[in-house]
Amino acid sequence: MRRRRKARAGRGRRRLLWALVGVLIVAGGLGGIAVWQNTYDLREERVVMRHDGHRLEGVLARPPAGDGPFGLVVFVHGDGPVDATHDTFYRPLWESFARSGYASLSFSKPGVAGSEGDWLDQSMDDRAAETLAAVAWARGRPDIDGRRIGLWGASQAGWVLPKAAAKDRRLQFVIAVSPAVNWLRQGRYNLLTELRRDGADRQRIDKAVRRRETTLRLLRQGASYEEYRATVGVTDDAGDADDITPGRWRFIAKNHTADAVADLRAMRNTPVLLVLAGHDVNVDVTETEAMYRRILPASTLTVQHYPDATHSLLDHDTERSPLRLTATAVFAPRKLYAAGFLDSQAHFLRRAGAGRVLSQHPTA
Repeated sequence: MRRRRKARAGRGRRRLLWALVGVLIVAGGLGGIAVWQNTYDLREERVVMRHDGHRLEGVLARPPAGDGPFGLVVFVHGDGPVDATHDTFYRPLWESFARSGYASLSFSKPGVAGSEGDWLDQSMDDRAAETLAAVAWARGRPDIDGRRIGLWGASQAGWVLPKAAAKDRRLQFVIAVSPAVNWLRQGRYNLLTELRRDGADRQRIDKAVRRRETTLRLLRQGASYEEYRATVGVTDDAGDADDITPGRWRFIAKNHTADAVADLRAMRNTPVLLVLAGHDVNVDVTETEAMYRRILPASTLTVQHYPDATHSLLDHDTERSPLRLTATAVFAPRKLYAAGFLDSQAHFLRRAGAGRVLSQHPTA
């Protein structure tokens, strides 16, 4: 009896051992897949630039082979404390650009990931000056072709890209992803769209609009953060804590009158790729497209729509599912983006590099 128990115990231990071995093999295989999928065909170099008295740290991602000189895409971030890789989110883009013979340059925002300063102290003019400093820095490198430098930017970069392009007419192109035109109209659109998406009733919507109007009145009056807090309070109409910090208030006060119209007019001859998403709750893409088409010549403007994409040009269904989003980010990061997004931008670069401007307006 004791032998049988020992034999059964031995078989149980062996089964457990083999089960553990199987788990380790699967985990190792998945880990290998994750490493492989997050390895990009690039040569990344950590770089440093000084601007406005601050040290800015960044990444220059070049094609995997050759000495150049390469064309270059300079990245302009959206809102928030963004590092040079945007938490690796940019790398699929860099790889697609590298396949078209272009390097990519991106600096962490001031105060982020080793860069000095505070991005919340910047106006849109400050951000444009920083972008042009990055372009000038790149033109000093022998591996970069100074005649083939353009800008890529998303969201808030919509107020930076036209400013920079209007001042540097040598820029070869601009790729604008989900940009807004007017800060105040964009803010109202975003507020109402999110409230309706969340099923807010009319009373809650009216309260939120009144709160916003009070905030705008304070901004027009040049009110301090303390005055804002005393007037508006520390919670919103749903009872959630207000996330506007003193630094954020300074940033909004500097930039709430931003409008891209005059700068768009001043950069009329620069080839532009305008990328718009069908599920954008941040930006009124209908208004953006209408303004870009009204201001920019058809010969220099290419518009691409992604009906199944969100503001960040992620696939809508993927972004809605935390589990699917995490799994895709780990095991297939290039598929985070809407179908065709990476390839269409690379195609635009190849055409720009050949000295041609797309005259049609395809829908992706």
